[in-house]
Amino acid sequence: MTGGRTKEKERKLPKGCYYDKEAGDRAVRFFEGLKHTKGRWRGKPFTLLPWQKKIIREVFGTLKPDGTRLYKTVYIEIPKKNGKSELGAGFALYLLIADNEPGAEVYSAASDRDQAAIVYNVAKDMVEFSPALQKVCKTVDSVKRIVNYKNGGFYRVLSSESKTKHGFNISGVIFDELHTQPDRRLYDVLTDGTGDAREQPLYVFLTTAGVDRNSVCWEVHEKAREILNGTREDPEFYPVIYGLDEAEDQQDPELWTKESTWKKVNPSLGHIIRMESVRSQFKEALENPAKENTFRQLRLNQWVKSTIKPIPLKIWDACKGNVDEGELAGSDCYGGLDLSSSIDLTSLAIVFPCGDTFKSVHRFWIPEDTMREAEKRDKVPYSTWVKRGFITATPGNVVDYSYIKRDLLEIREKFELKELAYDRWGAAKLMVDLQEEGFAIDEKEAGPGHPLIVGFGQGFKSMSPACKELIRLVLTGKLEHGGHPVLRWNIDNLVLEQDAAENLKPNKAKAVQRIDGAVALLMALDRAVRHEGENGPSMYETQEVKVF
Repeated sequence: MTGGRTKEKERKLPKGCYYDKEAGDRAVRFFEGLKHTKGRWRGKPFTLLPWQKKIIREVFGTLKPDGTRLYKTVYIEIPKKNGKSELGAGFALYLLIADNEPGAEVYSAASDRDQAAIVYNVAKDMVEFSPALQKVCKTVDSVKRIVNYKNGGFYRVLSSESKTKHGFNISGVIFDELHTQPDRRLYDVLTDGTGDAREQPLYVFLTTAGVDRNSVCWEVHEKAREILNGTREDPEFYPVIYGLDEAEDQQDPELWTKESTWKKVNPSLGHIIRMESVRSQFKEALENPAKENTFRQLRLNQWVKSTIKPIPLKIWDACKGNVDEGELAGSDCYGGLDLSSSIDLTSLAIVFPCGDTFKSVHRFWIPEDTMREAEKRDKVPYSTWVKRGFITATPGNVVDYSYIKRDLLEIREKFELKELAYDRWGAAKLMVDLQEEGFAIDEKEAGPGHPLIVGFGQGFKSMSPACKELIRLVLTGKLEHGGHPVLRWNIDNLVLEQDAAENLKPNKAKAVQRIDGAVALLMALDRAVRHEGENGPSMYETQEVKVF
């Protein structure tokens, strides 16, 4: 199968295998007897597009000498919104109803039950739109199951817990968004021998490209790619890849920007997908470097890196603004403290809500005895920054936390510090010291002069909203940072990791140098944004959290 720009070398069928036109046509007739269930297509006949028709004909019409299907595995990797769910639902219903399989057992699987239910919900609606199918099928929505009265079979949704999936007698699996699988356990459980008792089990994998090249999806992707280019053989594996070829993309850096490329890798463009929608998302990708990764992955089906550099310095510098600590005296503010390692840079960010904008001030500390060594290692002028007052050098070879406590107490006196978010790692002693100075660990105890101490997780769940909000504020010019040179260096080093669900978090391991100030800013910004709820709904409640 030629997939967009993924070229396929001609594959010869194994000896004795053949294409049965009637079997292929029969499957096409079944699919086209179904109806669309979503949007402007709802209720209209499911007329297969050429690329879909080719898949259906070849998968169901290519037979072995004994008349059973040749293909056991179908791998379809294609950009989002090209009709994967409808195609998957059609596969599920055909295997349940028209495959002549007594006691058929067909399953939907994905990274979680909600994702797996997407294909099921389409299939259920297709049944409910068809009087003919309702005569042989019953949908049981409470358990996400469709029962076939005639052959005693069923189609149902699986949860994601692999340990409960042993012992199935599978005749078909529709595995949605394989790239979101956190590990290979569910894949292995569903594919290792579960269909051995069936004459022609079929495993259908539907996915968009991912970001993790150590995943089971990348493993299957590579197998599909190698079969397509003729460097690997597996006659029972049917590969389809529509995506921007990595080698050609490297040869022509402008290839991803061309509408001719979009059309090649999106076979449903102009039918299911509107060109205007893709153009709009492309425009956003040009304006926002963080969105380019998402456009490439979801619209061009490229395997992108899991890390991105989100904020160009040119855009960051334009947000310098006017930050005067004297003018901010007495103002409400929120802190973020990244203690990092005691032998390295430690950072505090203070964020001030100012109408629809935010201002930030920053403090940094470094051990005096190791500063020169760190200067050589990191190739930045720590000693100059210390002389200019941008960093405080504390005596000794580790950061003296008493200096941090002293500065926090001064900040509490100068500003109305409401909350202090902190990374729990290595912070226990300092937090105890702050409690002794009147900082609160319970909201009931917090108030003027008693800032609330808030532990802040460093994973996707805690960090993603703040990461996306920081990018939005910088791009719209609504964060003023005063041009602090140490923070500028940290922002330039900032690398964000993106998971399969497009959540973001800072990745210190993959950052070339220090990002402590950026991490502190993210924590402080998160608390400041959430605090808006006290005087009205917060940004996280009133604005869609942008997906970059």
